[in-house]
Amino acid sequence: EIACKNDKPIRIGANWGSIDQELLTLLMDENNRAEVKKSSAEILRDALIKSVIYSASRAEEIGMEKSKIILSAKVRNVSELIKVYTSLAEKTVYPLHLGLTEAGMGMRGIVSSVSALSILINQNIGDTIRVSLSSDPVDEVKAGYEILKSLGIRSRGVNIISCPSCARQAFPVIETVKVLEKKLAHIKKPINLSIIGCVVNGPGEAAQTERGLT
Repeated sequence: EIACKNDKPIRIGANWGSIDQELLTLLMDENNRAEVKKSSAEILRDALIKSVIYSASRAEEIGMEKSKIILSAKVRNVSELIKVYTSLAEKTVYPLHLGLTEAGMGMRGIVSSVSALSILINQNIGDTIRVSLSSDPVDEVKAGYEILKSLGIRSRGVNIISCPSCARQAFPVIETVKVLEKKLAHIKKPINLSIIGCVVNGPGEAAQTERGLT
């Protein structure tokens, strides 16, 4: 009812820490009686998916519009997240909210999120995303935008294409990129900027962007 009045979508979901324990016990009992046993990871996955789908159906029963529902089923393991959302995409028609839970700090959290979300998005799975980091929420938003920018889905701000450190660099590329990232952070218009430090690859790379520094 609240979703209808405010015309806002409502995210319905669960993660490994909030699976319906009765449902989990039921699935474990069924597995014990089955001739072909499932692994504990498979049972947890089934319980999570069934729990989320059941919650969505109950929401519809009490009056929530189907078009206002977004499903979320977060886990902390990259490969499990891909399996969960691949299954959800096959079993439901609801929009899906992607994201790892407890992704971690800094580089580790970003790499885990990129690994999982990029695979799913490239399979046309997912409608909204969240990068969950043990960091400032601003860093989460930045990481999310960078994922979408790298996949060519969203374009906002300056996209700096730069080379790694090597002996052919004619100027300090890494230091230059750090300075430019700060100075150009306020720009919202999508611009591709190449910072290439060698004469071998520099001219060709720079020719493919709006602006180039070689």
